[in-house]
Amino acid sequence: MLLCGFLWSLLAHSELFSEEESPPEILKHTIFLNEFTLGLQPNKDTVFFRDGVRRVDFVLSYVEDKDGEKKQERRKEFEANLEKAGLELETEDKTDSKDKKTYFLKIHAPWDVLATYADVLKIKVPFKGSDIPHAKDVPLEWLSHPFRLPEHIMHPQPDYFTYPFDKTKTDFFLITNKDTFFPPSTRNRIVFYILARCHYYKEDQKDKEKVGIKRLLSNGTYTAAFPLHDCQYWKRARNAECESERYSLYKHWARFLSFYKEQPLNLIRKYYGEKIGIYFAWLGFYTEMLFFAAVMGLICFTYGVLSYDDNISSKEICDPNKGGSIVMCPLCDKKCPFWRLNSTCLSSWQSHLFDNEGTVFFAIFMGIWVTLFLEFWKRRQARLEYEWDLVDFEEEQQQLQIRPEFEIRCTNRRLNKITQEMEPYLPITSKCARFCLSSATVVFWVTRLACIIGVIAYRLAVYAAFASIIKDPMRKIQFVGRIITPQLATSVTASCINFVIIMILNFFYERVAIWITDMEIPKTHLEYENRLTMKMFMFQFVNYYSSCFYVAFFKGKFVGYPGDYSYMFGHLTKLRNEECDPGGCLIELTTQLVIVMAGKQVWGNIQEALLPLIRNWWSSRKGRHNPENHYSRWEQDYVLQNFSQLGLFYEYLEMVIQFGFITLFVASFPLAPLLALFNNILEIRVDAWKFTTQFRRPVASKARNIGAWQEILNAVAILSVVTNAFIMAFTSDMIPRMVYLYTYGNSSMEGYINNSLSIYSIRQIPENNMPEEPNNWLANVTETCRYRDYRYPPDHQKRYTHTMQFWHILAAKLAFIIIMEHVVFVVKFFVAWMIPDIPSDVKARVKRERYLIQEYMHNYEVEKLKLQLSASFITEPQSEVSLMMDRHEVLSECL
Repeated sequence: MLLCGFLWSLLAHSELFSEEESPPEILKHTIFLNEFTLGLQPNKDTVFFRDGVRRVDFVLSYVEDKDGEKKQERRKEFEANLEKAGLELETEDKTDSKDKKTYFLKIHAPWDVLATYADVLKIKVPFKGSDIPHAKDVPLEWLSHPFRLPEHIMHPQPDYFTYPFDKTKTDFFLITNKDTFFPPSTRNRIVFYILARCHYYKEDQKDKEKVGIKRLLSNGTYTAAFPLHDCQYWKRARNAECESERYSLYKHWARFLSFYKEQPLNLIRKYYGEKIGIYFAWLGFYTEMLFFAAVMGLICFTYGVLSYDDNISSKEICDPNKGGSIVMCPLCDKKCPFWRLNSTCLSSWQSHLFDNEGTVFFAIFMGIWVTLFLEFWKRRQARLEYEWDLVDFEEEQQQLQIRPEFEIRCTNRRLNKITQEMEPYLPITSKCARFCLSSATVVFWVTRLACIIGVIAYRLAVYAAFASIIKDPMRKIQFVGRIITPQLATSVTASCINFVIIMILNFFYERVAIWITDMEIPKTHLEYENRLTMKMFMFQFVNYYSSCFYVAFFKGKFVGYPGDYSYMFGHLTKLRNEECDPGGCLIELTTQLVIVMAGKQVWGNIQEALLPLIRNWWSSRKGRHNPENHYSRWEQDYVLQNFSQLGLFYEYLEMVIQFGFITLFVASFPLAPLLALFNNILEIRVDAWKFTTQFRRPVASKARNIGAWQEILNAVAILSVVTNAFIMAFTSDMIPRMVYLYTYGNSSMEGYINNSLSIYSIRQIPENNMPEEPNNWLANVTETCRYRDYRYPPDHQKRYTHTMQFWHILAAKLAFIIIMEHVVFVVKFFVAWMIPDIPSDVKARVKRERYLIQEYMHNYEVEKLKLQLSASFITEPQSEVSLMMDRHEVLSECL
């Protein structure tokens, strides 16, 4: 054996076969035998079978355990059926694995199998190079050079005209090498299609439940199923026939130092498939658009800082002679004392940073920004659909990509009017029953009233404790008391508790949503994802935004007044509804938004980046030193994390929830887009790092758009206009200030604080509302206290009823809401009408390509018919080789 290997090595390196002229198979065997004969350890980092020729398109792994006989029987039947389907298998024994107990089954799809299923799945393949000219260079393009990537990374393959593959017309397509005609992403997609529908029951015992690799994975027959990465991510593959695309992605995309570079979307699409490619395209576009919102938000915040000294209202509150002389009524029963207005000096200054004239402008700007973002994304998406051959994909997916679970669980059959084939279907009665049960479950879980009420009750109960501690002059925390008010302390702690509850509920929401969607038995993968998307978003919408909605639209709105306070669940609970600071509730909404939004982003990055680093630190440290010489490519990928079918779903969900934070409540925190921008710059690279280093290679799948997320974004965009209008009207103190400025203050804000506080007689306060320990200084100062409202004083004949100023302000608030909504909606619809969803050049290119395809197909059919007719008149039959050469010459001239 050694002698044969040595002679073969000499033969391959002799003058008869130079390296340039040697066949690829000879070179492969030469390299292998050279390493073997020279005593070197062979390279195990390969994506080929042992013969070095057949590519590994998929890998299944399994271990032998106590229930081994039953699982072994399933594997035997399953693998036999895979071979009947035309797949070629090769098993790596457990003795060759690292743990000495794992078997690896390598799967190769030969040309006939690939051609057959490419025809079934209508996979588009090239038939002619594209002659449509590219767009001209943009002026000042040199400015973007620092952000560019090399051309071979941005465009890893030339442009082609493509057409759905037809097995009977193989000579129509550009097939130069059958082994490389279908890229690895297409090959693993076809193999997974077969694996998902191959049964493992015996011929005489048909059981429709025993179908597909998913069930074999769930019952433990196989431990993993995955396609292989083409190489290690930190260096190129040693085999010249491997693409090393993973290395290119890591070098130019996944490293954080490349955060300012453009994304190689075409390479991402080629390696991972269109579905993952469209996600990163959307995330990158969203991040680019966030830059403009972040700049505008920073400008508005800067305006609040620069106008800090011009805030007359805060100056009056902080003035010892004005704010210090105003005694405020207790904010809770028994535990809360009377207090002076100037104790809220710091919070009033903080509120001005976010509640100023620039906030109104920013709220209107964000309503227009979100429209521009959605409209420009539609155009970007249309361009990607054309460039990635996805224009006609959705209809094909709906008809062909039926979920195996649907085929298994639906025993009824009916004729498909389009395909004229019998297909499974779910009866209308069963569908209605499942829908009703699903709707009832969703409603039950969406109304998480217990948790919401619990947090509100916490706020009400703890506020009294903070008030008694922070406001007590005998305690040694006066420095803290001047900085942290009871409102701020309550808001911060309640927000933290609410964030913990959100994280806990996410665990249950996820499982409930998946269970409900599985119960409905959707027909296609697209339908399954859309239904799951809608349910999960409804759950997360309530989970993340309920506390913000409470602070924005309920807190401080139903308080009552001294002597007639409103209580949560009636007077028996003794939980008085919360009041707002004299500066308004906007600063508390800001606090709530910052803690929940920032906490979610920090926790998400910890989960996505830090935990995988800690978990894989030791294994990475051991495996970085020449692992190809010790562990095979399938073993290196086996220890990576599995990228589940719903992996991309959670990435979308995280970003859409963030999109809700920066649109629904952005009027309360103009810096929210800036935080989102920083997070997304990190998010893109973290996700890229995970895909290239931490995850097994996902099965390539197609998607022409972002699916149901598009409709969710549209709904959030419309709702954001309404929520921001109501925040500016009812949560912000902007409208009362404007009414006072132009109606009651003679174009000056002097005296606004005194005007906005009503008077109440301390003697008329009921005993149960009075503090347990009355202030000794109070009797010598005043007989009245102030509270935030517009009511007549106790000496007025309409005492404690609303004044006319209250109704003026209410009318102004409603008018502002109507005007702002109409202005923003009119601009939104006008912008949407002005910007077409599909660029004109893309429309022209699509029409041009369809025309050329029809022309080339017509010429092909004509020439094929000529060849058939001419062949019938030939008296002496030509050899098969010469006939094929003639056909190719004629067809090449035609094309």
